Amino acid sequence: MEETNYDKKSGFVAILGRPNVGKSTLMNHLIGQKIAIVSKKAQTTRKEVKTVWTEERGQIVFLDTPGMLKAENRLGEFMLQEIHETFKSSDAVVWIVEPVKRIGRLEDRIIQLLSVTKKPIILVVNKCDEYKPEAVEAALRLYQSVGVTFRDTLAVSALRGTGLPALKDALFDILPYGPMYYDEETVTEETEREIAAEMVREAALRLLDQEVPHGIAVEIEEMHLRDDGSIYDISASIICEKKSHKGIIIGKEGSMIKRIGRTARIRMEDMLETKVNLQLRVKVREDWRNSDTYLKEYGYKRKR
Repeated sequence: MEETNYDKKSGFVAILGRPNVGKSTLMNHLIGQKIAIVSKKAQTTRKEVKTVWTEERGQIVFLDTPGMLKAENRLGEFMLQEIHETFKSSDAVVWIVEPVKRIGRLEDRIIQLLSVTKKPIILVVNKCDEYKPEAVEAALRLYQSVGVTFRDTLAVSALRGTGLPALKDALFDILPYGPMYYDEETVTEETEREIAAEMVREAALRLLDQEVPHGIAVEIEEMHLRDDGSIYDISASIICEKKSHKGIIIGKEGSMIKRIGRTARIRMEDMLETKVNLQLRVKVREDWRNSDTYLKEYGYKRKR
């Protein structure tokens, strides 16, 4: 290893996996704060979310990625590009899987990506609290036979935090000595506007019917703190692709959009540590997921 003057470890760690395997939950627990939104629906994470963990050993910059999927529109193409660009810029990889008996097509695509890299890879079998120990051990053996070289293999529960200290230990073992990329107080590069938009989308994901959330985006149109510092006024639009979806999002006599707004507002108040006046409306933008203009407008563009 090349000699350096650095006395701490640092590096960028990409978190890869299929949709709904627990990538965002894992990252949130690793840094001790909820930054990335979480739901049981696919496409919850649509773009790279960068978070930072700093301690006496050094600094880990976690890069949460969208779940590996098949691109069915321009948004899907953007998400796949996010995965590949994040992977290329990382120093190490955490591949998170579940205790399954067979490997699916999405895992095969990740295997193709990992089998030709020289980056150190840690295999993490998640949800070990939901399966019997023998099922977890069988999954570990299964993935160790796929032709990918792992620097370490671990069983964890991202939801409960089980095994995460060992994962941090393993990451600090493999990361190089280097500079701190962020100051000690930095937790994420995401702006408050971006996080607020994701809070609205998370509320919608949790409350809406299965077919609707895939076609929504959220745009924060106004966000400012009143002069006396007492209240944040936030105006946001929920973007959908069909007029029929607009009615579902609004709900009977506005019942659904009120639930979405109430859920998101509580989260925003926790983040901003002050009262929030949140106003939501719904816009229809047909086929926005195939429009480069709308994708950029709603925040789906590369940051680097």
